[in-house]
Amino acid sequence: MMTFILASGYLFVVYLLLALAKRGTSKIPPRQTQSISSDELAAEVSMNGNITEIVSGQ
Repeated sequence: MMTFILASGYLFVVYLLLALAKRGTSKIPPRQTQSISSDELAAEVSMNGNITEIVSGQ
């Protein structure tokens, strides 16, 4: 009788953990695997610097 109670408790906990894991991973959007070239990165850094200069000058 004790073995049955322990086994059913174990299965219930495993079921809950799997349900929580499934629920938690469904909300994560898929990652975009786009690679950024060094030229694009340099242009973005340059643009951010220009925006900072414009905002600071006001």
